[in-house]
Amino acid sequence: MSPTIYMIILSSLATGTIITMTSHHWLMAWVGLELNTLAIVPIISTMHHPRFTEAATKYFLTQAAASALILFSSMTNAWNTGSWDITQPLTSPSYILLTMALAMKLGLAPLHFWLPEVIQGSTMTTAFIITTWQKIAPMSLIFLTMNNLSTSVFLLMGLLSSLVGGWGGLNQTQTRKIMAYSSIAHLGWMATISSIMTNILIMNLLIYLIMTTSVFLSLIISKSKTIQDTTSTWTLSPTLTIIMLLSLLSLGGLPPLTGFIPKWLIMEELILQNFNLLISMMAASSLLSLFFYLRLTYTTTLTLSPNTTQTKFKWRFYPNTRTMFIATPATISIFLLPMTPLILL
Repeated sequence: MSPTIYMIILSSLATGTIITMTSHHWLMAWVGLELNTLAIVPIISTMHHPRFTEAATKYFLTQAAASALILFSSMTNAWNTGSWDITQPLTSPSYILLTMALAMKLGLAPLHFWLPEVIQGSTMTTAFIITTWQKIAPMSLIFLTMNNLSTSVFLLMGLLSSLVGGWGGLNQTQTRKIMAYSSIAHLGWMATISSIMTNILIMNLLIYLIMTTSVFLSLIISKSKTIQDTTSTWTLSPTLTIIMLLSLLSLGGLPPLTGFIPKWLIMEELILQNFNLLISMMAASSLLSLFFYLRLTYTTTLTLSPNTTQTKFKWRFYPNTRTMFIATPATISIFLLPMTPLILL
């Protein structure tokens, strides 16, 4: 794909998200989501291979179905109430359809099945876009309509997502699928807090985007597609190895790293609301997620896999990808915990 076309498509992708985030009319929000979907499909299918075509088709079908549900939800609501305003109360059928559509857009369990398949069937850069930028538009709709959506449904979907994200990633060997299940688990934590405190939801989303950016940039620079690929990262750059180690542990939510902030605040808030059983199950599921992060850190920094003399190590050539972009997200995803009081203000 030529750079000009690629820039036009990326601009359309950004425009679609911004239209959805800034709209107060359901039709404009739908237009933004459609523009967003149509812009990402050619990015997924850039490589001429059946796997990429399959991923693009799966992504298009699920997102088109979710967009159709959002349009149908808003039309039935306008039919009953006469209002197209996003912030106005929704009728009962409309909010059920909207909840299903937003869960499908985000990849929340039990509507998560497309996410690992699509991410595995796309390039590392495309997987990075799907797990970060593509979550912003649906999450902004959740933020705008939260007063009209069911708290108990989102708590249940959040618990399911964190469990699925933990169990699903345990036996994976592909780093993209591990990041997909990591995304499902993190979105589960966001879903549980979304109906209770939206400011923690926004903070959690921002921290998730920064941490995922840091990990994905590490994987892109080191060209690590499988767990075995990570074992030779140390030959490429010892500094990158340390950054990957700390970013993965932060993504797992270990103190004193940044990833501990959202888990800590969400647990505190849910305990205040007397959801003790729910938060106990979610904390246990986060240990499952932590296991596969620890496995990645172990292979990256602490061990060498059995190698033969024919094993190809990575040479320290001048990197093709720009490494300067990793500095800011890596720093934020490691050192932000002491800034928690300022974030909350």
